Amino acid sequence: MKVNSHYNRELPKKIPVRVLRYENEFAKYLKTNKEQLDNVIVRRFFYTQTAEIYGGTKGLFDLGPPGCALKQSILKLWRQHFTIQEGMLEVESTMLTPSIVFDSSGHTKRFHDFVVQDLETNECSRADHILEDWMEKLIEEKPKNKEEYQLVKIKADSYTKEEIDELFEKYQITTKSGNKFSKAKPFNLMFGTQIGPLGSSKGFLRPETAQGIFVNFKRLLEYNGGKLPFACSQIGTSFRNEISPRQGLIRVREFPMAEIEHFVDPLDKSCKKFEILKDLEISLFPKGRQENNEGCIVMKLGEAVEKKMINNETLAYYMGRTYLFLKKVGLKEEGLRFRQHLDNEMAHYAQDCWDAEALTSYGWVEIAGHADRAAYDLSAHMKHSKQDMRVFIGYDVPRVEEVLVFKPKMPAFGKHFKRDTRFLMDYLKSESAESIIQLINEELFIKNKESYTLKVDEEKCFQITPELIQIVKTKKKKTGRRFVPSVIEPSFGIGRIMYCVLEHSFYVRQDEELKNVFQFTPFVAPVKCCVLPISMREEFEPSINKVAYALGSAGISRKIDVSGATIGKRYARTDEIGIPFTVTIDFQTIEDGSVTLRERDSTKQVRGTLKEIVYAIQMLLKGKKDGGFEWEDVLSKYTQVKRPEKEK
Repeated sequence: MKVNSHYNRELPKKIPVRVLRYENEFAKYLKTNKEQLDNVIVRRFFYTQTAEIYGGTKGLFDLGPPGCALKQSILKLWRQHFTIQEGMLEVESTMLTPSIVFDSSGHTKRFHDFVVQDLETNECSRADHILEDWMEKLIEEKPKNKEEYQLVKIKADSYTKEEIDELFEKYQITTKSGNKFSKAKPFNLMFGTQIGPLGSSKGFLRPETAQGIFVNFKRLLEYNGGKLPFACSQIGTSFRNEISPRQGLIRVREFPMAEIEHFVDPLDKSCKKFEILKDLEISLFPKGRQENNEGCIVMKLGEAVEKKMINNETLAYYMGRTYLFLKKVGLKEEGLRFRQHLDNEMAHYAQDCWDAEALTSYGWVEIAGHADRAAYDLSAHMKHSKQDMRVFIGYDVPRVEEVLVFKPKMPAFGKHFKRDTRFLMDYLKSESAESIIQLINEELFIKNKESYTLKVDEEKCFQITPELIQIVKTKKKKTGRRFVPSVIEPSFGIGRIMYCVLEHSFYVRQDEELKNVFQFTPFVAPVKCCVLPISMREEFEPSINKVAYALGSAGISRKIDVSGATIGKRYARTDEIGIPFTVTIDFQTIEDGSVTLRERDSTKQVRGTLKEIVYAIQMLLKGKKDGGFEWEDVLSKYTQVKRPEKEK
């Protein structure tokens, strides 16, 4: 048996720097199979555009039976790999969210992309997408300036409005028809709606699941006994009003997400479990190598933390866990990397961000983000809700600590702030203001600046000068610390992961003719087993029912194919939707109850009793690392059977 276009090459064990030819080879392979893959996705109804009979709707997709099962398999594995194995808490918040939540988090004002408009047709496009496509065109037309164009392409989604306008002017970017674009303008991506019959309460369809965890932090902390660190996960649907949806499931307007918020002491982001993964090697694309147009580097996580390439152990630990998860769902190593955010694309409050990216026929695609978001989210909700989001950690023995306190210079302080005097004095005396007082001291009395802008909330903003206050050191007995926790956030786009699994798993096998195969891992295969009777005779019905019942009782999803096609064609049909195992019922089954088990990728078969075969499938689905079987173990334990001539 020959395998045609089946990419099955192992990377060398040690690669100090990722050689680009590996990526290029894999990218070429993905593009070669793209047309055939798209055909199978549509024909076997993995997914299709919503309201297809009415012409479809951009950015919205309906999943068919195999697509639905694939998505649920990925989510089941995700929950097992993260929520259960890591001992996380789990919540389920509403998709429809009151606007005050997103006003507080900053989404209402800042959750946008930049849009440009065709001045002739008024068609809208995302500015960074147009910029990326134009740079690709220039790279092909003017390879001398390749490095310049590549760098612009890498930074495309991190430019400001002014920078985008300058680049469109510099490179004379136009539409495919040669029309000019308008200036870039921000477009908020959230879907707004009204709550209630009078429309007096505004709401949004959530653009992420994270805020549902943050607004429930106090209850989660109480549920966890007031102890840090702890993590909470959530799986759910999110919505974004994408300007120009494209690339199938890659950029859509409604999509499943799985997110984790890991709450940790901002002064201690170490991770006890990091020891387990510190020697794991993953492909990293740090910002320095991006800016210098260099390739990825393969490095141990422990070394990356030591060199301060990755900010802290907890962030690195989750990157390692994500890598293992993505490998388990079936993504190829040469099509997987972690790219660090450049300084100008990272949120101002974030301390480090890394995206897990998968190589597809469309190029590199972000499928999971990993961010050290500091204490921004909880601080924002604490400020707007007036609820205390701080955690108290007691000392074993009370400590006397030197602290900074402010003393107003009266009456100048009262005369300047008038009615706000009492509010401001109370605010600056609170424990939560200790870090603010430290900043005021550094700005006014160490750096000798003329004033400090104290922003208490969106409405209250005060200018403080050295003439109005003095800051003195004093000693204070403390039994513990109060602080707002920092957050490490791994966030997964399940739809994107699902699409990447489809691309990475697909290949074309050549026997006497070309056959499409999805090489799904048993963990995520939409259906685990197919039951095939070799004949449609009535006498086979009791055996079919018996096998189907045994598989169902063992928790193994199965499909029964009793069509009149040849056994070879029915095997090919099961391979085309990625079913890893097939139980075949033949005339010997009627005589002694034994059945054959066929494995999709090798097409080899073994024979055993129904009980033995069901047990073998259970162990194959469990996997070697978790105490189960590999296919080679099954071949050694059970009697091998020759491939039927009709399948050949």
